[in-house]
Amino acid sequence: MPITATELASIRYIVDDVEAAVEFYTTHLGFTVNHDARPAFADVVRGPMRLLLSGPISSGARPMPDGVTPTPGGWNRIHLIVDDLSAEVARLRDAGLTFRNDIISGPGGQQILLLDPAGNFVELFQPHLA
Repeated sequence: MPITATELASIRYIVDDVEAAVEFYTTHLGFTVNHDARPAFADVVRGPMRLLLSGPISSGARPMPDGVTPTPGGWNRIHLIVDDLSAEVARLRDAGLTFRNDIISGPGGQQILLLDPAGNFVELFQPHLA
């Protein structure tokens, strides 16, 4: 039974291939399909997060009144916490996935940016242990 929208925090990503996006998020990042209207749209869930994957023929990808069309990419991203960042990066690289950078460290932990098939970012983050 699909989870209701009011139970989740939703994020919309514009993608150029809904099938490839569903495959990416379900195969590599532990999401499950909640609603499937491929090839136009699908949404996938992981815990309390609902990721709306809007393809070129979806209503979410329609041009704005000024004619600008939403496109994939940009610097906004979902943020997924992992227990062992190095191991997760190795697993995903072995699967042939693409990263934008190498692991960097900051005051809160370590992070890296993974690219989905449309060029949207997924930040994988391992917090420092207190």
